[in-house]
Amino acid sequence: MSEPTPITDPYAYLNIVKNPDGSITRDLTKFPCTPATPDPSPLNPVVSKDVTVNKSKSTWMRLYAPNDAVPSQKLPLIIYYHGGGFVLCSADLQVFHAFCSDMSRDLNAIVASPSYRLAPEHRLPAAYDDGLEALEWIRNSGDEWIGSRADLSNAFLMGTSAGGNLAYNVGIRSVSAGSDLSPLRIRGMILHHPFFGGEERSGSEMRLASDQVCPPIVSDVFWDLCLPVGVDRDHEYSNPTAGGGSGGLEKIGGLRWKVMVVGGEEDPMVDRQRDVAKLMRRKGVEVVEVFNDGDFHGAEIGDPSKRKPLFVSIGKIISSSPL
Repeated sequence: MSEPTPITDPYAYLNIVKNPDGSITRDLTKFPCTPATPDPSPLNPVVSKDVTVNKSKSTWMRLYAPNDAVPSQKLPLIIYYHGGGFVLCSADLQVFHAFCSDMSRDLNAIVASPSYRLAPEHRLPAAYDDGLEALEWIRNSGDEWIGSRADLSNAFLMGTSAGGNLAYNVGIRSVSAGSDLSPLRIRGMILHHPFFGGEERSGSEMRLASDQVCPPIVSDVFWDLCLPVGVDRDHEYSNPTAGGGSGGLEKIGGLRWKVMVVGGEEDPMVDRQRDVAKLMRRKGVEVVEVFNDGDFHGAEIGDPSKRKPLFVSIGKIISSSPL
């Protein structure tokens, strides 16, 4: 079998144009979105709706709930951040909507999927600020779905790709800031193909330089557009292992959070993901690693047939967390 042709123009691959003022023009037609489905029906096992988080920032959140949930039963809450390199995509993207709907149905859980401001118009830590603000919204929300259906004492942070990076950093911020999120109580994190990087190429990045999904040359563009101006890819936002890692990880370990790191052996970032899992374990965090042979970056998002095994693994993490 011949080697795939390497991607040489990452901007063309992403369908974005970098403008002279530092902003970018995105081809939104590449990312079809879908509306929420708030009305129950036999063909719709999960209902969803959109709520405003911060009008001044234009941030919002899509909530998902199983159609057949027992009214008196409080369900686990999964706070899910979408991917897109911090530069592209949105919470209502068709593939993320389908993924969250399936997850809500299969895990019998409430899923809250917050939006966040994108780079380069809003560079990091803007997305982290928005991610944490979403937790505050949930904590203070008078929304009926949150108040009557979600068990706020049994909540998990989750994200795919950049969303996995976001979930990791929001988790650290939530314990490091000393802020009281009660009655919301985070029990763990599910980092799904998390987006991490570094200045020197890792072994998997060199091995998979010609990857067709998210090759290192594309990741470089994402980091260039989302990191604070003037820092390199060994900044803590992209490389959590730099400088020995965040002290917040010891707090997460002390709180007995359960963490799952999911990746694929054909993802150029797989070595980065393994390194972060090792870092967390050294800091006393209980970590479960799920790395699947043959899987590319974000495999379960694009291939619905791969979701069932992932949701089974997540279900074990949720059911095993101490209450």
